[in-house]
Amino acid sequence: MSKYTTGEIAKLCGVSVRTVQYYDSRNILVPSELSEGGRRLYSEQDLKRMKIICFLRDAGISINNIGELLSEDDPGSVISVLLEQQEQALREEVSERQEKLAILDGIKRELRGIDNFSVESIGDIAYAMENKKNMQKLHAILLITGIPLGIIQWTSIVLWITMGIWWPFAAYWFVAIPYAVWVSNFYFKRVVYICPQCHEVFKPNFKEAFWTRHTPTLRKLTCTCCGYHGFCVETYGKEEKENG
Repeated sequence: MSKYTTGEIAKLCGVSVRTVQYYDSRNILVPSELSEGGRRLYSEQDLKRMKIICFLRDAGISINNIGELLSEDDPGSVISVLLEQQEQALREEVSERQEKLAILDGIKRELRGIDNFSVESIGDIAYAMENKKNMQKLHAILLITGIPLGIIQWTSIVLWITMGIWWPFAAYWFVAIPYAVWVSNFYFKRVVYICPQCHEVFKPNFKEAFWTRHTPTLRKLTCTCCGYHGFCVETYGKEEKENG
């Protein structure tokens, strides 16, 4: 039967000699025998055990858990649970890293649109990105509530054009106008704006916010903090309003 020294088993398993010695000190991989000179000697069974340990370590299982697992009489059920836990932990880690990559990508895209870059600019971007999910939810609410109204509008137009029935289109406005008032109030109560000049977060008056020029992410406003007039970044601000 083959016998392996510490260096040989380390080479066969692709680890360092110190790693093998460490596993010995933790009683996870104890050599089958010692030579007359006191050298550790490992058997074929030890080599198989070492490969299992390396496999579990590559899967992210901790040394403590590996030690407990290998001491079990029936390790099959235990390893199944450990692997499921490790899988969940790795999925969460991947998700966190993907979120960080999305943040970095968003910062890079936002920086391309900034002429006068400053440290405060990063703060503005971070503030807006923290509230990006809330803004997406807000836009989704507006879209979902607006779909039925859009269906009613186009149905009434088709009826008027094709059949000469005009009253559904007239009735539509009795629904559309109250909805427009409600949705505007609902929206502007939940958004705030970041001034690119003083980098403060402010809330404009409803009339100015409603009628001014805007894009999906910018609105031309007068900052209530420094008086700057120009495009300001729109972001979700319900929490700031409630805390205030």
